[in-house]
Amino acid sequence: MKCEKLAVYYRPYSGEHLCKGHFMDSIEQKVVHTISKHKMLQETDKIGVGLSGGKDSTTLLHILNKIEQNFPESSLIAITIDEGIEGYREEGLKLSIQTASELGIEHIISSFKELFGYTLDEIVKIAAEKTDNAHTPCFYCGILRRRGLNQIARELKLDKLAIGHNLDDEAQTILMNIFRSDISRLGRTNSDIDQTHVLFVPRIKPLREIPEREITAYAFFLNLNFYISTCPYSIGVLRGDLEQMLNEMEQKRPGTKHSVLRSGDKIKQLIQIKQELHTCPICHEPATEKICKFCQISQELDLFSAKHS
Repeated sequence: MKCEKLAVYYRPYSGEHLCKGHFMDSIEQKVVHTISKHKMLQETDKIGVGLSGGKDSTTLLHILNKIEQNFPESSLIAITIDEGIEGYREEGLKLSIQTASELGIEHIISSFKELFGYTLDEIVKIAAEKTDNAHTPCFYCGILRRRGLNQIARELKLDKLAIGHNLDDEAQTILMNIFRSDISRLGRTNSDIDQTHVLFVPRIKPLREIPEREITAYAFFLNLNFYISTCPYSIGVLRGDLEQMLNEMEQKRPGTKHSVLRSGDKIKQLIQIKQELHTCPICHEPATEKICKFCQISQELDLFSAKHS
């Protein structure tokens, strides 16, 4: 307990009982600490923030906007990409527009349809017709969203691209790479900031050490408007199973998620895989494999022409 005020939040992993003011301050200070520890930002950076309208990206935009008030040479731009998921993305798009407007932050809106010629719904339908296709909709969505955000950030000449991944997301990703025996990805944990390529805008994750539960509480205490719907394509995927497992472990053994994150960071240091990007020979975008994932699925599904690259 830090003061005599009524405690509104309890942290099992630290044993702290926090009043609203100290809780809110602790979240913001944790973001500042994470940015500093990983050297995510410079004082003059032009920063793009991926804004979906959900609690994580909305909270991230609010906190970064507050932090950047102390750095007049820095600037923020919100970027929203409509994947094209009927009955799901509309509310998030509306709330993203509202949030950016309330904060007075420039807001760029695009879509899979505009960027690549297809909505995610259309891609999923095409993929379903491929009898040998084993990829989930999340696989396609992740590749296209990363490509789209990087493309827009590059066109805007941004220095960094901030993504609202929280502690839960990071811990799940680390375990996913272990379950899939994907050592190269495991060795690249939190290395987006280290990636170098003339066409790649470094990505940062200022919320990576904050549990999802605490971000939700912060957003509610600040009365932020965000949508809470679950993407219809996320049901039954590996990440969801790992989310349930981690939540159960965290309840039994508080601090589990932080331990997984620290393990992932230590593994990266031990493996010492330096993220070297090269130019994809097909689309000429940055890639970690011989041919980038975007072009791999383009060839697999016979989707994208060169004009969408």
